[in-house]
Amino acid sequence: METPEHPTAKITIDPAFAVGPVRRKTFGAFVEHLGRCVYTGIFEPDHPKSDEDGFRTDVLELTKELGVSTVRYPGGNFVSGYRWEDGVGPQEQRPARLDLAWHSTDPNLVGVDEFGAWSRKAGVEPMMAVNLGTRGTQEALDILEYCNIKGGTALSEQRKANGTVEPHNIRMWCLGNEMDGSWQIGHKKASEYARLAAETARAMRMVDPGLELVACGSSAPAMPTFGEWERVVLTESYDVVDLISAHQYFEDFGDLQEHLSAGHRMEAFIKDLVAHIDHVKSALKSQKQVNISFDEWNVWHMSRDESKAPTGDDWPVAPVLLEDRYTVADAVVVGDLLITLLRNTDRVHSASLAQLVNVIAPIMTEPGGRSWKQTTFHPFALTSRHASGTVLNLAVESPTLDSGKTSGFPALSAVTTYDAGAKEAVVFAVNRSATEALTLDAAVGSLGATKVIEAVTYTNKDPYWQATADDSTSVLPSENVSVKLDGGRLTAGLPAVSWTMVRLQLA
Repeated sequence: METPEHPTAKITIDPAFAVGPVRRKTFGAFVEHLGRCVYTGIFEPDHPKSDEDGFRTDVLELTKELGVSTVRYPGGNFVSGYRWEDGVGPQEQRPARLDLAWHSTDPNLVGVDEFGAWSRKAGVEPMMAVNLGTRGTQEALDILEYCNIKGGTALSEQRKANGTVEPHNIRMWCLGNEMDGSWQIGHKKASEYARLAAETARAMRMVDPGLELVACGSSAPAMPTFGEWERVVLTESYDVVDLISAHQYFEDFGDLQEHLSAGHRMEAFIKDLVAHIDHVKSALKSQKQVNISFDEWNVWHMSRDESKAPTGDDWPVAPVLLEDRYTVADAVVVGDLLITLLRNTDRVHSASLAQLVNVIAPIMTEPGGRSWKQTTFHPFALTSRHASGTVLNLAVESPTLDSGKTSGFPALSAVTTYDAGAKEAVVFAVNRSATEALTLDAAVGSLGATKVIEAVTYTNKDPYWQATADDSTSVLPSENVSVKLDGGRLTAGLPAVSWTMVRLQLA
């Protein structure tokens, strides 16, 4: 029953109403040559826990625990000035280069072969981006030949001579990065990029028609060209690409309730992007369906000092950059963003949390020292571990909230995954209210749920609590004792600013 203290949100769950499959590629991440993501992040040869290839085994284990499926590489802004040839061959002979994107120096000790080896050890699928900023079609063909051809050609034999006998067999390729952005090296007009992307895609498909290719969409929904960029790019490339990228970051500017509306704002962006894609499909009278690769998303407090790159004559190797320290509230937002991506699984076919280590990341490391989990690690890891089968379309009745800039958004954000084979359904729920607890009342009779396997909530009295290397465990997802299953009804108390997971066993 609804009370002034505890408003009630109602959902109805029925396995007959499916959105689409749970896609493992929803749980991707991102490794860019930026700050300490690569050097002293995944790669630190002198670290006591590094293996024979220089990879930190503690980071590898945390990557596996996080449940990452794909990893996008090597950028990001970095890729638009990257010469992939600099990162292959004997490490001692590789040239150091200026990284104009982040005003740093890259020693090129990690390149495509090292990333391929790391991906195999981490158990992830590599997702490679090609440089369409300062380079073009031929260079994209060259790296494709180097990575994927078994042998008998100049570049495939070069790879073998460099010590990687078997091809990397990379299936997912990004056709550049954020080419609509004026900050991007080689920034292009929509018509310029559209032509280059289409030409590159056609040429890459002549090597392997089965590749999964991602065209650059707008860098953010606030870009003045959003919509028109998509129309121009897809009109030129629709038949030769599979996905178009979406990028969106969220920042807490001091209005906690506005910050907690992030999932609502992401949902609006996805719906807008779907409309732009389908407009082109209709105009072209195409039978093909292009979908979305949401290959950069996260909380990023980009206006803070942590995101300011070096300037002047200082071009350091692996500077401390974008090392946001996340709060419990940030973790609740990340959990909500994952719920939103799952809820749109019919059109979002791939996603990448940006990034994996140190740089706006769930995993942090000390050079030569410890590694630890940020708050955002937990909702991602638990969702990746337990979401399986089919995403269900829920009927939702929720109170609404207003914030400084966003009005009329639901207090409850929820999704349910249903796995008939495993006889399990999982409810993921976020209470977006900054101040009020919420009672969840779920009609689950159609599921045939017999008992609650597990019920955990991530919250804290202080939503601004942050994990550190010295204390990363005093606030963890903990048992939600308010969860009750009685016949066909599931009830749960959802504290303000909280993320909850309830696993149900099915008959």
